[in-house]
Amino acid sequence: MRTFTTHRRGVLTGATALLAASGARAASGPTAALPFENGERPLVAYPQKRPMLVLTERPPQLETPFEVFDHGAFTPNDAFFVRYHLSGAPPRGLDAARHRLRVAGAVDKPLDLGLDDLRRDFPVVQLAAVNECSGNGRGFSAPRVAGGQLGNGAMGSALWRGVPLRALLDRAGVKSAARTVEFNGADNPMIRAVPDFVKSLSLDHARQDEVMLAYEMNGAPLPLLNGYPLRLVVPGYYGTYWVKHLTDITVLEQESQSFFMQKAYRVPDNDCACTPAGQPAAQTRPIGRLNLRSFITNVQDGQTVPAGRRVLVRGIAFDGGSGIATVEVSKDGGRTWASAGLGQDHGSYGFREWSAHVSLGRGDHVLMARAHSKAGEVQPMTQTWNPPGYMRNVVDPVRVRAA
Repeated sequence: MRTFTTHRRGVLTGATALLAASGARAASGPTAALPFENGERPLVAYPQKRPMLVLTERPPQLETPFEVFDHGAFTPNDAFFVRYHLSGAPPRGLDAARHRLRVAGAVDKPLDLGLDDLRRDFPVVQLAAVNECSGNGRGFSAPRVAGGQLGNGAMGSALWRGVPLRALLDRAGVKSAARTVEFNGADNPMIRAVPDFVKSLSLDHARQDEVMLAYEMNGAPLPLLNGYPLRLVVPGYYGTYWVKHLTDITVLEQESQSFFMQKAYRVPDNDCACTPAGQPAAQTRPIGRLNLRSFITNVQDGQTVPAGRRVLVRGIAFDGGSGIATVEVSKDGGRTWASAGLGQDHGSYGFREWSAHVSLGRGDHVLMARAHSKAGEVQPMTQTWNPPGYMRNVVDPVRVRAA
């Protein structure tokens, strides 16, 4: 795994100027059209970001242009997607030098820590992991559902560096009656009627080795829009749990009653997390692990490719943490499959690159990629449906013409 050198000065440099401009457009670009109804999006460069697909401006919701995923297993910081829930986000006045993290609740010794304390007094860990929005691909839902009509760019994989959450819980001393750990960030609602964005993990999950508090991604301080100066990283789980601008960790003796645990980010409580199309769920549960997915990244739907030659097809795959066992490629719409070669393994939580060559005669063809996980799961050929449009992971067709 690649190792990065960190300089404390880099955490602080330019933060004040950036925060002053955080809600403003730095540059306007052209538009891009996602392949579904009402899919036209402006391409805009926000501070610390290259031009991104803008779903909303307040709060900023920015989608990664899909071609970025064809350039490696790690998504560049300036192209990493952005998702907020509260209109006042990102919060103003953040400064790594003054930022505080509090650990309180059902603990023996409450903690009040700065970033220097975290760096100096706790072990350092780093891990490659995918952060994917629960609604990634929601725009393709049929029937359509409410919510942000996202293409497939609300995901990214980075090398995260920080401290293990378990080390802080051990330092605070968790009481024997504790059950849940809540997380809150500096982004607050503008009015009292709007619930604060608070998430939680079970205590057992919070104490797992891979759960961390990250202050760096891809060898650099977190960008403002991706959680500067500190965020929760929950590898293998959807991005709703990855709380940004982390300020408070509260250990509870009961389940969290947060709106975003009890009412939002929930899926049908059955094996498929699905309902018949158009029907509500009888019971729900909080969304959990990432679904198994794969994408073709270097060939676009509708593209013309050379006939009678070997065509390189490549892409990425990931799942909720078991790792990718194989990826298969089809050139005939799923009737036959051939194994692709896997690229470097950056760990079971990150993107796994893959590639294959196919020969295509003249005419129309449908390319597909299908991932298999080390846990024995196979990416589905048909998509189930749920009311929020979460957890899409169907094998997507890429239609090409060989000429």
